[in-house]
Amino acid sequence: MKAFKITYWITTSIIALMMTYSAVAYLTKPEMTQAFHHLGFPDYFRVELAVAKVIGAILLLIPVSSKVKEWAYAGFFIVFVSAFIAHTASGDPVAVRVAPVVFLAILGVSYVSGGKKNGVIATK
Repeated sequence: MKAFKITYWITTSIIALMMTYSAVAYLTKPEMTQAFHHLGFPDYFRVELAVAKVIGAILLLIPVSSKVKEWAYAGFFIVFVSAFIAHTASGDPVAVRVAPVVFLAILGVSYVSGGKKNGVIATK
């Protein structure tokens, strides 16, 4: 059980830090505006996504009901899948396309280890 707890906190922290970092970058780096336009998104979406990422990161880290956490996980799942699709459709390099898939895998480990940590998912 301790291993699941450690795995959960490491993977959840990675996701929360990455989401917070990207949200700050969306709001402060001018090149992010160009990147969103390159992907075909309007500028206001960059701001909306930044706010949603910060809220989701906070919800993953604080003690809230499991239903609320599941919504945060679902939102991040959609973000990572959409990022992969958008970067692929825009013809971005493979490394840029793979990054959301890697974070999706980390998100999956966080979700499963969190369920096992809380006894929601059977360990055997």
